[in-house]
Amino acid sequence: MTTVHVDDAELDALRDLAERLARAAAEQVRRERPETVTVDRTKLNASDVVTAADLAAERLLREMIAAERPDDAILGEEGGATAGTSGLTWVVDPIDGTVNYLYGLPSTSVSVAVVAGEPDPARWELLAGAVTDITTGATTTAARGRGAHHEGRRLQVAEPVPLDLTLVSTGFFYEETLRAAQGRSVAALLEHVRDIRRMGSAALDLCRVARRQVDAYYEEGLSPWDHAAGELIVREAGGVVVGLGGATPGRALVLAGHPETVALLEPILAAAGVGNRSAS
Repeated sequence: MTTVHVDDAELDALRDLAERLARAAAEQVRRERPETVTVDRTKLNASDVVTAADLAAERLLREMIAAERPDDAILGEEGGATAGTSGLTWVVDPIDGTVNYLYGLPSTSVSVAVVAGEPDPARWELLAGAVTDITTGATTTAARGRGAHHEGRRLQVAEPVPLDLTLVSTGFFYEETLRAAQGRSVAALLEHVRDIRRMGSAALDLCRVARRQVDAYYEEGLSPWDHAAGELIVREAGGVVVGLGGATPGRALVLAGHPETVALLEPILAAAGVGNRSAS
C-alpha cells in the first residue's frame, strides 16, 4: 500500500470537497431528469443499464475534480481510470441505483470517495467520502478518524439486537446465475432475521446502517465505487465492513453493521453460500 501523509486539515478539506461534488452531481441529475428516461447503453445484460444522466453526472464530477485537484487520479463507474501523480484517487459512482432512476423510484445516490494508494479495496486507504440522496438532496459524509455525519448530525450504528429482530438490507447482481443463487440465500436468511429490505442503492444502504435505519447490510458483486464512500461512513459510525471470514470487503462480499451483529450474520450467510461465489 502506498503511504500518503494527509493531516487533519487536509482530511477535512477532502471531505468537504467530496460533499460538494456529491451534492452538485445529485442536483444536476435531479434538475435535468427528463419526463421519460432512456437507456444510453447496457453492461452485463439488458437489465444492467447506463443512462445519459449517468454519463453527464460523471463528466461533471471529473471536471470539478480536475479543476480543484488536477494531480489526483480518478476511478469512475462509467469512465474508468484516469492516472494521477499525488497518490490520491477519487472513486465515484455518478448514479448508484440507475434502475431506480430509470423508473422514477427513490433510493438513488451519488457516491464520492477519495482514497490513498491503489484504487483497490485490498490496497487502498479510505480517507474521505460523501453520499448524496438524489431524491432528497440529503448528504452523509465521513473522514478518517473524524466521524460520520448526516446533514451535520453525528452518526453511530445501532446497538446489536437478537438475530430474529435484525433488519437486513441487501442487493442483487445482474448476472443470471449469481442472481438466482442470491435469491436462494435470501430465502435461507429469512428464517433467521426480522426481515429483508432491497432498496436499490448500495451506497445508501451503507449509509442506512450508519443512520440506524437498518441493522446490517450485505451484498455480493459490488464494484469499488459502489461501496467506497459508504464503507468509510459505516466505519466512522462505529461499525465494521468486512468480507467473508473477516477478509477485505470487495467483489465477493460486503457485509456491514455493528461488530456483534456482523458476527451473528456471518456464519448464516456463509452456510447459505454467500461470499463463496464468483461475480464476473
